[in-house]
Amino acid sequence: MPRIAFGELVAITAAFMALNALAIDMMLPALGQIGNDLGATRDNDRQLIIVVYVLANGMAQLFFGPLADRFGRKTVLMWALGGYMLGSILSIFASSFSLLLAARAFQGVATAGTRVAAIAIVRDQCSGRRMAEVMSLAITIFMAAPILAPGFGQLVLFAAPWRGIFVVLLLYGVTLMAWTKWRLPETLSKEARKPLKAGPIASSYREFVTNRISIGYTMTSALCFGALFGYISASEQIFLEIFELGQNFALAFAAIAGALAAATLINARLVSRFGMRRLTHAALVIFIISNLIHLFIVATVGETFFIFMMFMSVSFFALGLIGPNATAMAMEPMGHVAGSAAAANGFAGTTIAGFLGGAIGQFYDGTTTPIITGFACLGLGAFLIVLWTEKGVLFRPTEQGDTL
Repeated sequence: MPRIAFGELVAITAAFMALNALAIDMMLPALGQIGNDLGATRDNDRQLIIVVYVLANGMAQLFFGPLADRFGRKTVLMWALGGYMLGSILSIFASSFSLLLAARAFQGVATAGTRVAAIAIVRDQCSGRRMAEVMSLAITIFMAAPILAPGFGQLVLFAAPWRGIFVVLLLYGVTLMAWTKWRLPETLSKEARKPLKAGPIASSYREFVTNRISIGYTMTSALCFGALFGYISASEQIFLEIFELGQNFALAFAAIAGALAAATLINARLVSRFGMRRLTHAALVIFIISNLIHLFIVATVGETFFIFMMFMSVSFFALGLIGPNATAMAMEPMGHVAGSAAAANGFAGTTIAGFLGGAIGQFYDGTTTPIITGFACLGLGAFLIVLWTEKGVLFRPTEQGDTL
């Protein structure tokens, strides 16, 4: 199998993760303009620009998993990038809100292939805690995207209409396609490729969903990131309507996203010492307690910008520890069907998170209470899933039991 240098593996994985982050977060400063320009019926409808993309991205991953196991990772990446660029072009020329949502859905479907193939490449190259290190470092680099993306989007809006944001996304896709074409080797040997037959495909997915560790940690991350998507979909309204930040919205969004980036960087250093389980379980407990305290303060004292920023930063720090470790643990038993496993993990995680996040965002009522309540409830649900996954035994110091 061709080996990719560790640094370039981290960098290209981060670049493909950033593809999704940019397609989501660069939109945020422009949601109001897009909704007004294209005739969105209700204020909350503009959240659909984010939600439709996320849902299409999640559901399409089941389709790309078998393709990545049959035709190879690089082939899937190249076709997916082509679809992503076409989706960007369709978005540039969309003449109505419905057409833009259709273009965003198409873009989300195409980008699903990049996530599946990129994670499969990481699993082809490494496993266990080493995979968690790669994912943590990649996510740390990729977190520059959500930190900076709203600011980039705002800069584009200073110089061009909102359609200029999709021009920037198109150019990013072109750059990434060139990098993939000239630098990325195929990591799946011809001997390891699997036929496109219903039986083997169903068997691969069945193996994933019946593996306690794989499905348990996939569902755990899905619930946690449902909270994240809920925050993202409503963040523009929270910062502009509740806290009246105006153009400083991008700075506040970046500050909270920075907590997630810091956690992923720390995770990359700590995972080899303490193990994925200890870090994930501790972060989940912190996530739940911080949101319950936040909810109590809002109900008794009231919300302030400082309180919101402080508790959201703690929550995002916890998510930065949960995300890469839960993904690595879910993928660890699935090395022999990495493409299908990455697809199943992405489908369940992204689709469920998208539905939950979209529902939380639609409950936005001019206060932060729906978002905080959603965080607390989803955190508690994730904790119960972890208890089931680990058969009631938490904080195990080693990664034993990955094949349960």
